[in-house]
Amino acid sequence: MNKQILLANRPIGLPKADTWQVNTTEIPEAKAGEIVVKNHYVSLDPAMRGWINDMKSYIPPVQIGEVMRAGTVGEVIQSNNNEKFKVGDIITGWGGVQQYSLSKGEMYYKVDTSLVPMPTYIGTLGMPGMTAYFGILEVGKIKEGDTVLVSGAAGAVGSIVGQIAKIKGCKVVGIAGSDKKCQYLINDLGFDGAINYKSENIKNGIKQFCPKGIDVYFDNVGGDILDAALSCLRMNARVVICGAISQYNNTKHIQGPSNYLSLLVNRATMQGMIVMDYAKHYKEAAMQMGMWMMQGKLKSREDIYEGIENFHETFLRLFSGEKNGKLILKVI
Repeated sequence: MNKQILLANRPIGLPKADTWQVNTTEIPEAKAGEIVVKNHYVSLDPAMRGWINDMKSYIPPVQIGEVMRAGTVGEVIQSNNNEKFKVGDIITGWGGVQQYSLSKGEMYYKVDTSLVPMPTYIGTLGMPGMTAYFGILEVGKIKEGDTVLVSGAAGAVGSIVGQIAKIKGCKVVGIAGSDKKCQYLINDLGFDGAINYKSENIKNGIKQFCPKGIDVYFDNVGGDILDAALSCLRMNARVVICGAISQYNNTKHIQGPSNYLSLLVNRATMQGMIVMDYAKHYKEAAMQMGMWMMQGKLKSREDIYEGIENFHETFLRLFSGEKNGKLILKVI
């Protein structure tokens, strides 16, 4: 049988247990041109919170009664599309939060688990890694000597952003939610400084580690942290808006930046980015990051929990901060 997580209703604020329901159905059968994938791991990402809102966005919302959208990695167990995928192939794509997926193979890619384990392909070499790569290089336009500030720096995207910036010769400062995470950034990932936003004054911390200001700010959280960063920009700074996790469960109006005039004064830019815009270049990015990993320059960290029935409580770890690195659910 195939266990699935279906969207049951649209939450207001932090999703409750009844936002989703567990459904059990038969394992699908592949018809002409189709494949059946046995999903081993499901990616849990902050963007999933936005996908269950009934509002205009860069991607249509998940509909009530549909399988919850998510990135996956797993094994092809049936194939009537042998030109593209054969039984036994390990592939990654958008299988959703379910144990088995039926697909025509669109937006699926083969991966090589002899190089890195399956979970890495929905982490550092998956959507979070691609987001970090294109966000900091193409949108942030970093150059050697830049001072780069990253929020959500111990998370799946932020940790990769900081490491890429270090590889490119930048000074990197991260913002995270615990002393343990801050020490991880400095001692394990090579960041030049770290600020615990829960126990330190953010603006004072930025001034301490970035006394000459910020050239690039990579924002994953929004809210007060974005506002503090805007007040510390240097001339011609670049602000990359990747996410705003502090605002996703608001029951009132989203808190916007009050220090936006800093963009004017410093001739700075603030640009949003969606990783899907760079899909044509994923392969070259994955090859580059894979090389950095083999050279020991880029580290990957996955936080894996088990059991599809535990989807809700595991998903909430995205917002409580009770995770380390990329959050993943093992469903088989």
